[in-house]
Amino acid sequence: MVSKTEETQLNRLENQVDNGGGGAWEYLCLVRKLKVRRSEKVLKHGLSILNDPKKRSALGPEEWTLYEQVAIAAMDCQCLDVAKDCIKVLMKKFPESKRVGRLNGMLLEAKGSWAEAEKAYSSLLEDSPLDQVIHKRRISMAKAQGNISEAIELLNKYLEIFMADHEAWRELAELHVSLQMYKQAAFCYEELILSQPTVPLYHLAYADVLYTLGGLENLQTAQKYYASTIDLTGGKNTRALFGICLCTSAIAQVSKGRNKEDKESPELQSLAATALEKDYKQRAADKLDLLTRALRSLKN
Repeated sequence: MVSKTEETQLNRLENQVDNGGGGAWEYLCLVRKLKVRRSEKVLKHGLSILNDPKKRSALGPEEWTLYEQVAIAAMDCQCLDVAKDCIKVLMKKFPESKRVGRLNGMLLEAKGSWAEAEKAYSSLLEDSPLDQVIHKRRISMAKAQGNISEAIELLNKYLEIFMADHEAWRELAELHVSLQMYKQAAFCYEELILSQPTVPLYHLAYADVLYTLGGLENLQTAQKYYASTIDLTGGKNTRALFGICLCTSAIAQVSKGRNKEDKESPELQSLAATALEKDYKQRAADKLDLLTRALRSLKN
């Protein structure tokens, strides 16, 4: 994640380059280092260097890195002829490179030549079965075509090899949610909480999924994870506070006619409601009346 200081530095350098103050190469290096997408600027300033033989030769070996950076930016901007020219130069210099092969696959994707791109990626994976980038490109390609089921299948295969990839687990969970496969999504969030127990986002998402599934046990567990989200965020997560109130109300409905131990104490809901009212008074006083009525309806 880019810090505020880094973003300020990047914006300052970008303004400097845009206004003719020089520093194009430093700007392009910083964009790469921070892993941000400023494709239009990268394309413009990158080409200004590549099209100048003197500036290009001054880069030394970094010239090839710039060709790659400009190729990706050109694909982002749908300047496919520029991307093709950059990749052609790289293929001539590195004819056996898997990295250049990936770029060529991305160009085929950008053209919408899905079958050819799949063929190119499959060929690369035969030689490099542990190439994470190629695996992820295939997943992205399935999503781009709207084939969510295939994307899920590819993500499952990917996670069999790279089990510690938190972003992949999170993406798999979100894809399951999009298909209303909530039990499978819950499993993904459990994996994430086990590996990163202090990330409140995972606790909150897990609680949301359990609340959606419903049933007394799921609701009680959801309430606990909403509470842990509040704890991890210092009581500042409005969604989790609402979650506590909703869970308490739902548990009361499900527990009607059951043993006393199955029923929830209203104390937790009362604390959450008080925190919500305090938050709304500070940040959205005009909606306080609406909140009060909503909370009152949950108690009925």
